[in-house]
Amino acid sequence: MANTACFIIVSRNDIPIYEAEVGSAPKKEEAAHKHQFILHAALDIVQDLAWTTSAMFLKAVDRFNDLVVSVYVTAGHTRLMLLHDSRNEDGIKSFFQEVHELYVKILLNPLYLPGSRITSSHFDTKVRALARKYL
Repeated sequence: MANTACFIIVSRNDIPIYEAEVGSAPKKEEAAHKHQFILHAALDIVQDLAWTTSAMFLKAVDRFNDLVVSVYVTAGHTRLMLLHDSRNEDGIKSFFQEVHELYVKILLNPLYLPGSRITSSHFDTKVRALARKYL
């Protein structure tokens, strides 16, 4: 597992709907804010890249010191963003694909309002398990 990993799902309206610190590094409030800032700063780059390629997995779109931002864009333009310090590209792609499947299952729930925050503890548990497995 990566030492530093922050995962966020951003709706098509640039609203974060899910956030998780999934790395094995100790959690610090200051680091969490820095991670959010880096991920949100990469949104403009992702916006431009999403329209220039048909690929869903955009790999490493931005770097900050030793941290890399990898992105997966869904067909509905929801962005799954991961800030990490690992080089395991295949694992990251698999992580994104499986989280995308979980996200689709959330969307199929008739009680979920698309674009609202994901508060399901089951979803959170599954995402963290996938992070341990692939990152």
